[in-house]
Amino acid sequence: MKLSIPTKNTGLFPEYLRVVRLWFVKTPERALEEAYQTALLIKAMEDEHFGGQKISPNSGLHSESVMACLLADVDKHLNTVKLRVAEFKLSRSVLRNSAPKLLVKLGLIDEIVAKYTTTSELELASNSDLLEINPQQIDTKRKPNEIVKAENTDVFQKKGVLPRSIGRTVNRIKTDLNPNSEQEVITQFRRSSHKTKMAIRFVILLILVPLLTQQLSKFFLINPIVQRFRNETNFSVFLNKEMKEEALTELKTFEEELRFASFINHSPQLSSEVIEQRVQRKADEIAEEFRSKGNDAIANVFADLLALVAFAWLVINSRKEIIALKSFMDEVVYGLSDSAKAFIIILLTDMFVGYHSTHGWEILLEGMANHLGIAANKSVIFLFIATFPVMLDTIFKYWIFRYLSRVSPSAVATLKNMNE
Repeated sequence: MKLSIPTKNTGLFPEYLRVVRLWFVKTPERALEEAYQTALLIKAMEDEHFGGQKISPNSGLHSESVMACLLADVDKHLNTVKLRVAEFKLSRSVLRNSAPKLLVKLGLIDEIVAKYTTTSELELASNSDLLEINPQQIDTKRKPNEIVKAENTDVFQKKGVLPRSIGRTVNRIKTDLNPNSEQEVITQFRRSSHKTKMAIRFVILLILVPLLTQQLSKFFLINPIVQRFRNETNFSVFLNKEMKEEALTELKTFEEELRFASFINHSPQLSSEVIEQRVQRKADEIAEEFRSKGNDAIANVFADLLALVAFAWLVINSRKEIIALKSFMDEVVYGLSDSAKAFIIILLTDMFVGYHSTHGWEILLEGMANHLGIAANKSVIFLFIATFPVMLDTIFKYWIFRYLSRVSPSAVATLKNMNE
């Protein structure tokens, strides 16, 4: 009797290879088509809401809430377009294929994206009233020394024949006489209010999102998994020697308290069997307590990693909010008096790099080690305290010398007098 080998599925593997090869060959066209369709969505939004013009909050055609939604959609579409165009360029560099219709689509994509790429940062700033810069005023052909001179000119304005206060007074009078000044003030106030709300909301999210991610993932996801794993594998109760020594000290203290209580109360001495039973029950309680602490410490490691991922995701996807927060912090800091700036700088430097900061760093590092279930190594802690605050102090001094002395010389002078 002859064996017959079935040949029904012998053609599946070549067919699969053919499909995969076809998918790979079509990657440039597919990526460009998706970018093209996304660019058409942006163009459709422009035609529908802005009469074919660029989507900008300066148009004044829509309310702040509508503009926020439209700008969010535009940012999402632009990111998709840039990602697909990068995919198109990478795959096309490998496959080396070209077609006239691809060039037509690329032209439309470049036309749409160019409206927002050249001034994307400025548009975001305009939405939050952060800065207003004319790109035509930027000369990219200037030499580095000319750029440095221009920066110095911005920081240290040249002194003219007349005091600058007279010029500011004239400008204020012009503003008061401008018939549109009231509307401009209202618009400025709305933008400032929107920027402040955005910055405060972003700070709250930066605190709440990682914190809630850490707590919820720890108690509802990671802790049950760790507890089940340790119970099934008979994992050690104590994660490090410090936990074992702490448990042993607690058990010895309990046993000594039993004997001490019988002496104090003049009660009959407990037999060795009774003491042993009570000590055994206490040992079981201590073991359960430290097993729970160990579960929490292991869960904290993974929960903290998830919290860091949530924080990084929030920062990466909140470019507008970061710009708004930076502008808000600049306004708050520069709005302080020179004495207040000097006071805050002294407070921060003494807190983190001052003489008494070593005890704070030691407590902080020991608490972090306990949080992660790691034995607090005194040598590592002292080495960290001996190096990291020194680096922070160097950064503070360099920042004061390099930046603060140019922006606010009077604050540096006040800081020097307060230190003396």
